Amino acid sequence: MSRSSPPRQLWQQQIGSGLQAMNIAADEQQQQQLVDFLALLARWNRVYNLTAVRDQKQWVSRHLLDSLSILTLLQGKTVLDMGSGAGLPGIPLAILSPQRRFVLLDANGKKTRFMQQAQIELKLAQVKIEQQRIENYAPTDKFDTITARAFSDMDFLQQTAWPLLNGGGCLLAMKGREDEIQISPFAAAVGSPRIVALQVPQESAQRHAVIMRKQQRAHPLLTE
Repeated sequence: MSRSSPPRQLWQQQIGSGLQAMNIAADEQQQQQLVDFLALLARWNRVYNLTAVRDQKQWVSRHLLDSLSILTLLQGKTVLDMGSGAGLPGIPLAILSPQRRFVLLDANGKKTRFMQQAQIELKLAQVKIEQQRIENYAPTDKFDTITARAFSDMDFLQQTAWPLLNGGGCLLAMKGREDEIQISPFAAAVGSPRIVALQVPQESAQRHAVIMRKQQRAHPLLTE
C-alpha cells in the first residue's frame, strides 16, 4: 500500500469488526469520522511524523481501538486529555461521546495544529484544543474525567492532574503490562488506585488502565 493511498477500505473493515468485538455502538457517520481521522493523520504524518507506528494497517488497533478501550470508563460531562499528542485518545473518544465536552491539551505546536485541523474537518464542535504545558495549565473549570495515554511518569501525572479534577472525578492513565505499572506514594496518599485490564481487539500487547477517583472532600494533606 503506497503512502499516498491510505487503506481506507481495510480501516473500515477493521473498525467495524473491532467495535463489534468491544460492544461499542457507533453509527455510520461516527465510523466514517474515525476513518477520516486516520486519513488526515496519514496526510500530516508524511511531513510532521505524528506517529511512530509506520504500518498503517496497524493504526486501527494501535490508535483507534486502543483509545476507545477506555470509553466505558469515562464519567461526567467534561474530559481533559493530557498530553494528547496526535489527538489520542481524545479525538476517537470525542467522536463516540458527542454528549461530552473535551479539552485536548499538548505543548507541541505541530501536534496541536494537527488536532485543530482534525477538529475542524471532523466537525467536533464539543472539542477544544489547548497548546499549553501541563504544569502551567490553569482552566477556569475543573473536569469530571482526565485521560492520559503517553505519560511514563505517573507521579508527575498524578500531581499535575489532581488539582484539575472535580470532586468525585477520575483520572484514567493508560498503561501497558500490569507488572510494569508503578504506583507512586502520592497515589497511596489520595486513595488506592484500581488497575483494570483493557481489551483491544486485533492487538496482542497487554493494555491496562490505572483508575484514581478523587473524593468529594479534599484530602487534608493536599492543597488545591
